[in-house]
Amino acid sequence: MFLKTSFTTLIVGVFVVYVLHTCWVMYGIVYTKPCSNPKGANCITPFLAGNPKLQLSIYTALRSNAEGGHTLIHKEENFDVNSKFERTINVSLPKKTRNNGTLYALIFVHQAAHDPWHDPRQVHSVAQLTTYMVPKPPEISLISGEDKTQVPYLPGGGARAGATSVSDHPVSHWRSRLTVNIVGDHFLFDREYLPNDVHRYLRVFQNGKKVVYLPLLFVDELSNRVKDLVINSTTTELPLTISYDSISLGRLRFWIHMQDAVYSLQQFGFTEKDADEIKGIFVDTNLYFLALTFFVAAFHLLFDFLAFKNDISFWKQKKSMVGMSSKAVLWRCFSTIVIFLYLLDEQTSLLVLIPAGIGSMIEVWKVKKAFKIQVFWKGGKPTFLFGKLDESERRTEEYDTLAMKYLSYLLYPLCIGGAVYALIFLRYKSWYSWLINSLVNGVYAFGFLFMLPQLFVNYKAFNTFIDDVFAFIITMPTSHRLACFRDDVVFLIYLYQRWLYPVDKTRVNEYGVSYDENPKEKSH
Repeated sequence: MFLKTSFTTLIVGVFVVYVLHTCWVMYGIVYTKPCSNPKGANCITPFLAGNPKLQLSIYTALRSNAEGGHTLIHKEENFDVNSKFERTINVSLPKKTRNNGTLYALIFVHQAAHDPWHDPRQVHSVAQLTTYMVPKPPEISLISGEDKTQVPYLPGGGARAGATSVSDHPVSHWRSRLTVNIVGDHFLFDREYLPNDVHRYLRVFQNGKKVVYLPLLFVDELSNRVKDLVINSTTTELPLTISYDSISLGRLRFWIHMQDAVYSLQQFGFTEKDADEIKGIFVDTNLYFLALTFFVAAFHLLFDFLAFKNDISFWKQKKSMVGMSSKAVLWRCFSTIVIFLYLLDEQTSLLVLIPAGIGSMIEVWKVKKAFKIQVFWKGGKPTFLFGKLDESERRTEEYDTLAMKYLSYLLYPLCIGGAVYALIFLRYKSWYSWLINSLVNGVYAFGFLFMLPQLFVNYKAFNTFIDDVFAFIITMPTSHRLACFRDDVVFLIYLYQRWLYPVDKTRVNEYGVSYDENPKEKSH
């Protein structure tokens, strides 16, 4: 018991240290020490403090260095750094871009009435307007073959391509949004405390004895979501929404770190959709909600780990199945695998998919333990040997079989009826997708009937409510989100049973043991 307790305490301690360290790092990102002496030689003053007349110019080019030519698509004369705006324009696509090619946007902030390509006081940034991704297959009626998607038209008359044909290979997608930010604070940097993350965005020049830095221009890549992507096709023009807003220095530094983190995940093999799930956490949210998201996600992973640990420890010590339903164990294994395959088919976030996969493997191991299955390998082929049940386990199986018999009268017709209804009225990518969706709907709808009142064990009491918050923060299929509330229902019923039937510690159990610390003496 001491070893188990110390291991759990160690894990919780490491988790607390990790949370505190993360909070300290976040504070270091948001806070930047300003220059204490504005007239000192170590201060770097902002160019915007002189209220210069600026202009915003945006060009497109086939290459990031604009070799081979560039085209002006938009300009904002009398550009005010502190004035928020949003413009939607139509961008002409070169032939190479339409033929599965790329296109770049070159954003310049320069002095008014100056050519941005020759202005010594200009700052610029390059953003890719296209990205490569495998298009999502269309959903069709499996009976009539009718396609669900019609060819919708976007603002400006451009057609959303890909509704008529789908490729299995990555194709060029158009990013329909371009978000530009400039730091509006007139912040005085100290050379000795210049943040490394800001250094790459900092362009300075000497103005007499002063060192002046030009506006901090930032292109927000986190705002590029999968839902805004449009497949390039024969359309010669596509709409582009240009959004601008000023931001604080702390928010800029935070976005830089988050953007670098998403880029690192993509280098490790995360797909565009996986990265999009993480982007959705940060976009259009304030810092308080981001902090809540971090703590919820961290506690969710902690309680998942502790639940897996306790579940394995309990079943590792389990020698008999007396009083436990082996069919319920088999059902949980089946339902967990179905849920995992459903999440995999829906291309759900890895934050949800990985714990589901680990849970599936644990459930398979529990089935092996419950049915006393032994695996022998002979000539490279597995041989399965099932153990025998004793008399007590056999009686438990009889009651279990009787309960499953009556339950099947309700379970099977509803599952079959739901699957037939979905086949007729709903649309799916394939027959496999329909089968998985039908199975998972049955699992979600009737899974709570197989739940035992052991929810308080394995840290499920805390994990249940953490799951509720996690379900609304992380993107996942709607049916899986609703299924998170099954545990709440069972947990509340469990609490009601605990209140209605309290434990009588004075009662002697079948082994002649009483757990009352101060037993009352019998009067003679």
